Amino acid sequence: MASKATIFSRVNHARTADEVCAQIESLVLEGVLRVGDKLPGERDLSTQFNVSRPIVREALKQLESRGLLCTRHGGGTFIADVIGDVFSRTMLELIADHPKATDDYLEYRLEVEAIAADYAARRATADDKALLTAIMERMEAAHAKEDFGEEAGLDVEFHQAVCESAHNVILMHTLRSCYRLLSNGSFFSRSLVYGFPGARDRLIEQHRAVHDAILAGDPNAARDAAKAHIRFIQACRTEAEKVRGWESVSRLRREQRTAG
Repeated sequence: MASKATIFSRVNHARTADEVCAQIESLVLEGVLRVGDKLPGERDLSTQFNVSRPIVREALKQLESRGLLCTRHGGGTFIADVIGDVFSRTMLELIADHPKATDDYLEYRLEVEAIAADYAARRATADDKALLTAIMERMEAAHAKEDFGEEAGLDVEFHQAVCESAHNVILMHTLRSCYRLLSNGSFFSRSLVYGFPGARDRLIEQHRAVHDAILAGDPNAARDAAKAHIRFIQACRTEAEKVRGWESVSRLRREQRTAG
């Protein structure tokens, strides 16, 4: 947690635990503290907030009772899963079995990510741009060494950084929920896209286009680049479904003609 030691501000000694609660709530809402992040220990928090340990203890207890924090025995205090799952397990199973849901998911992302990129180009701060660039460089390094797992993980990090740069908390948390559905395989695997010749090169170029447009402060270019990226994924998925259909028919033909 050393890197996060300066995110908390000193509070007025005359205030109650409510001010400590409000500050932690704001950091979660703004995406500074994310699901699974570990808070500093009680003593460190007391120093950073400049309040007594009983006040810190009371604040943490309040936040835990409201579901914002969770404790692990012997492991500390963490930001709870405040995003949650958008759909129930039953709905996720229905989604997995019906291709239209994936089409609708990508259609939704096409528009919402375009808005996020547009806002990011207008609103990104110097720190936002530095974070986007750092992720972009790491993604390009993973691409160069053909580390598919790391590249896929950084893909999600990049999209999250874009929506954070939009500085709209509803948009940010909505898209985080979308990326969770992508990460848990509810819709389709990135390997489906990576399997197409040249697809990984195209994807890295598309991410670079979004990055460059945001850094240039060009909302129209950022919107267009975000849409081009999702449309490419849509096209890959459509082609993959077509190939799967051919393979299914071919297998049935072969089995029928070689039976007996």
